[in-house]
Amino acid sequence: MTQSPTTPGPEQTRLWYIPNQSEPGHRGDDQVADHNTLDTLTGHARALEEHGWDGALLGTGWGRPDTFTVASALAARTTTFQPLIAVRPGYWSPANFASAAATLDHLTGGRVRVNIVSGQDHLDAYGDNAAYASDQAARYGRTKEFLQLVRRLWTEEGVTFRGEHYSVTDSTLTPRIQAREGRPHPKLYFGGASPAAERVAATEADVQLFWGEPLAGVAERIERLRALSDELGREHPPLEFGLRITTFVRDTTEEAWADAEAKVARLAETSAQRQWTGNRRTAVGQQRLFDLAERGEVLDDNLYTTPGKVGGGGAGTTWLVGSAEDVAKSLRKYADLGITHFVLSDTPYLPEIERQGEQLLPLLRG
Repeated sequence: MTQSPTTPGPEQTRLWYIPNQSEPGHRGDDQVADHNTLDTLTGHARALEEHGWDGALLGTGWGRPDTFTVASALAARTTTFQPLIAVRPGYWSPANFASAAATLDHLTGGRVRVNIVSGQDHLDAYGDNAAYASDQAARYGRTKEFLQLVRRLWTEEGVTFRGEHYSVTDSTLTPRIQAREGRPHPKLYFGGASPAAERVAATEADVQLFWGEPLAGVAERIERLRALSDELGREHPPLEFGLRITTFVRDTTEEAWADAEAKVARLAETSAQRQWTGNRRTAVGQQRLFDLAERGEVLDDNLYTTPGKVGGGGAGTTWLVGSAEDVAKSLRKYADLGITHFVLSDTPYLPEIERQGEQLLPLLRG
């Protein structure tokens, strides 16, 4: 099912990133003392409300504070902040997660968003089946069932489900998700660039998140995912698309590039001690980002690939660099391709929430 030209498109969602880290200094953040206390994280969430952001992504992974607990605490201390809660099948069972998320959505008046993460993690540490670490087909098969079952539990009563990885019998959540205008349940975000991941996204996700690739690469993936949705018989509303990227903004173009190059030089000095520890060579999407550096230091107008050479990973692999006008122009080009969900960030996190909220967001609204 693809979106017809006469169907109104989804409104833009503008999210940030709140560091949910045990250790300080994430991606060069200058917050060291009390970096992960409730007061500090609440300060970030409230700053997001004050400066025009819709909410923030909270990352997940073993060895980090529990994401759902942090999201619940921040939601209780804010009024409009929408947490995009990253969760992993295997760490959560679908029925347990569906119940927890429905409860938090009820208590917050519908502010929950969910990011399903299927990449490899420390499965042995929390008792998951180690076979999922090496068997990609099984891992994404489980993710597909997780998405299917969570959606049904949120929207149906007396759910019976028999799958290869999960099963429930006559299951009804209390409370159930309250449907809201344009939102039958919390958005289900999903990432992944492998063929197996894209087939799951095309049929089961609400939003496919991309890393910061050049425009042509994103356009090609959007086209492929829309075609897959038709080919595989997608039964849900049209798949939406999001961009997770670092936005490096300064008052002028020249200042931005000078500061970006200086920051990369500092990262290069410390990269031996603080390398990115994600799926550096096994995740298809991450590898696509690393490969960009072979094509040049700057792609499109201002997509900076060098950070990935000095230890950057994930959303820190590529940066959009420039004045607020430069970065907004680039983000609008992604929007023209069909991107409606933006998850932006830079460090130091709190000052950049304010700077980009004041300088960048008004240009995106315009």
